[in-house]
Amino acid sequence: MQRWICTICQYVYDPAEGDPVNDVPPDISFEELLPEWHCPVCEAAKSFFEPLAEEPH
Repeated sequence: MQRWICTICQYVYDPAEGDPVNDVPPDISFEELLPEWHCPVCEAAKSFFEPLAEEPH
């Protein structure tokens, strides 16, 4: 699943891990997060996140 990065603090939302701070279990895609979800580090809104470019293997 696509990982997303906060453009303010560089926190990476990884669907495989979820977000324990905001009670989001693993395997929830970024798109499935509630509109009011926010960054667990800097509290930025979802609109401040962008897809993280995956590194080539």
